[in-house]
This record gives sequence, C-alpha cells and structure tokens, in this order.
Amino acid sequence: MIAKLSAFARKLWAAAPIATVILVVALGASLFFGVRSAVYWVNRPPIAERQQPIESWMTPRYVVRSWRVPREVVLDALLLERPLPGGPVSLSEIAELRGVPVAQVITDIETAIAAFQAEHGPKPEAKPETGADE
Repeated sequence: MIAKLSAFARKLWAAAPIATVILVVALGASLFFGVRSAVYWVNRPPIAERQQPIESWMTPRYVVRSWRVPREVVLDALLLERPLPGGPVSLSEIAELRGVPVAQVITDIETAIAAFQAEHGPKPEAKPETGADE
C-alpha cells in the first residue's frame, strides 16, 4: 500500500511538480481547517452564553436574534411601531431620538424580555433544517 502511494507521488511529481506542491498545500489546509471547524462545533458555547448582555451598540434586530424573542417584544419595549427608516439604528441612537438615557432603554428591553420569558419560557436552540420530512 505504501509502495503504491510512493510510486503514485513520484509519478505526480515527475508529471507536474508545481501542481503537486499546490495539491499538497491545499490538502493540508483543508485538513487543518476541517479539524479546527469540527473542534469548534463540538465545543461551541451553549445558547445561554450566546445571549450577550444588552449594550448600547446593539441594534434591536441583534437583540431579537441573540435573545430569541419575537420582534414585537423588543419594538414594544422601545416604543416603536416599526423599525426606523434609514438602515440599522443602535440602541444609543434610539435613546437619543427618544430623549432618554441609554441605560433606561436597555432596562426597558431587559424587562420586556424577562416578562416574555416568564410567560412563555426561554426559547430552545433552533434545530437545523435538514430538508427531509420527518
């Protein structure tokens, strides 16, 4: 088996040495990043650790996705009927528009999320869609 691989490698090297080097480097990089990716997914943090503390730089959409609550929960806490026009707006910008401190906006959102989770329970981590009917 090893003799066959060695003969194959010599044949590749003789036919195209530059292409052989590129192939070996590509295979090495694929192996390295594949193992690194697998280790990350095995050791990824649980959902509770992904729920980052709410900060002024976050957008309402980021909070909704991070805390896995319905969009209306955060929009109601911000006293917004719909997202503001002009692209993503941070919580600090929303506080500025409302004329209140950003700490109050964050507290309002945290209170709304806590009330929602007390009523409905925390959302479980989403299952990946396989596309197959179960």
